[in-house]
Amino acid sequence: MARRGRTGTPRRQGLQPLRRRPKQLTDEPGLYEPSRGAGGLVLVSGGPRRRSGGRGGGGTTSATTDEPAEVIPLAELTDTTDADARTRRRAELIAQRLSVPRPPRDRRARRGTGDLVSVAWTGASDELDLERTVESIAGTPFPEGSDFVVRERLRRRRSVVLVVDVSGSMRGERVRTAAATVGALAGELVRDRLAVVAFWSAAAVLSELGETVEPRTLLDLLLRVPTEGLTNVGFALEVAGKQLSGMPPRDSRVLLLSDCVHNAGPDPRIAAHRLPRLDVLVDTSGENDVEIGRDLARAGRGQCRPVRDHRDVASALTAIFTD
Repeated sequence: MARRGRTGTPRRQGLQPLRRRPKQLTDEPGLYEPSRGAGGLVLVSGGPRRRSGGRGGGGTTSATTDEPAEVIPLAELTDTTDADARTRRRAELIAQRLSVPRPPRDRRARRGTGDLVSVAWTGASDELDLERTVESIAGTPFPEGSDFVVRERLRRRRSVVLVVDVSGSMRGERVRTAAATVGALAGELVRDRLAVVAFWSAAAVLSELGETVEPRTLLDLLLRVPTEGLTNVGFALEVAGKQLSGMPPRDSRVLLLSDCVHNAGPDPRIAAHRLPRLDVLVDTSGENDVEIGRDLARAGRGQCRPVRDHRDVASALTAIFTD
């Protein structure tokens, strides 16, 4: 783990130089959010001017504008396109194989608060879940205490920020795999606080932490963001850190989905070190920088898992969330 200086950031002399020299941006990166009224991503504050062109991540029409960066139009999306149907199918396949354990029960939680859930009896509750208990002990002549299911209210929830690379190097099949991963995880983490940040040289908060958004809506929105531009990993991680501000560090984490070809902005390992935990899925199906991915995960006290396509995603995510 990198040593901390007085400012709380890793000492620069403890970091090896980046293998590729990223472009230093002359303007502050823009931060965007979706706007149904504007039909695109609307600039929240500051940021460079940006021309949006080319094909979107999963849309079938180009999204081109001569407007300044206040609005980035989203690509047209139809539910019948083959690309979108394949992406949703990938999300279903990932979800079928995905096994994300629930966070441990919070023994310090006050009884009677939080979500009401069914759990194995440990002597702490007397509200029997009769239907689940009957299913559990059916065919068991001598049931044990843990075979009985009770209802308890638990307060503890994870806070997870998914940071998704939509830069030019992630277009096509790579961004569809990333979108499918977000769709599958959003369904699996339905009881947790979830935020989604898409990024290129700038970033867009597609859903705020704790905001209720349907998994399919998140998947579709990611497919509509034009995939182009440079890759500013550091700024995206800073945005993710702000989403987690005020959340308990023990239940907070960031998951980066990227090829990790960082080519714009400051060294992202500085931002990674400030996060409570950072895990990285590195898409290795094309150009990539696994070494930077490993450095980021190491700085963020998490795991780095290379994935070639959607078939590798479920096992990688299960390993990350089991840790």
